[in-house]
Amino acid sequence: MTNNYFDIKGEILDIALKRTQERITMIESALETARDSSNDDTKSSAGDKYETSREMIQQDINRYQKQLLEANKDLQQLISIESLQNDVMDVARLGTLVQTNVGLYLIATSIGAVKIGANNIFVISPASPIGQLLIEKKIGDSFVFNNVNQKVIAIY
Repeated sequence: MTNNYFDIKGEILDIALKRTQERITMIESALETARDSSNDDTKSSAGDKYETSREMIQQDINRYQKQLLEANKDLQQLISIESLQNDVMDVARLGTLVQTNVGLYLIATSIGAVKIGANNIFVISPASPIGQLLIEKKIGDSFVFNNVNQKVIAIY
């Protein structure tokens, strides 16, 4: 049974890596489009309108650059987790798959629920509210999230 959970963990990491790489590609495309718009925006006789338009485009570029930076951080984090995926851990931390009496949680980057076979796994960030509750928990530890008592059953 344990190997099954390590296999599930590997599949989830593959999905998370793929989704993160797709997110990076989409952000890069949007950033390129915004930069092209900025370069193509020619000054018209309405100077204030031109300045407002350029400022809005610059804000878009800044937002996409920030999103790209965060997505690349997520990608690096997932790559580091992938290298540790078969390590046996006795405490919940970044990279662990935690089984509770309520569900399965992979502490990685926040991509939401992933279905592998009959299992719904919540891929969460350690900075998320539930991630913060899970960090440093051991098998047998309990916690309350959204008024639901949960107990850690296993850590992979």
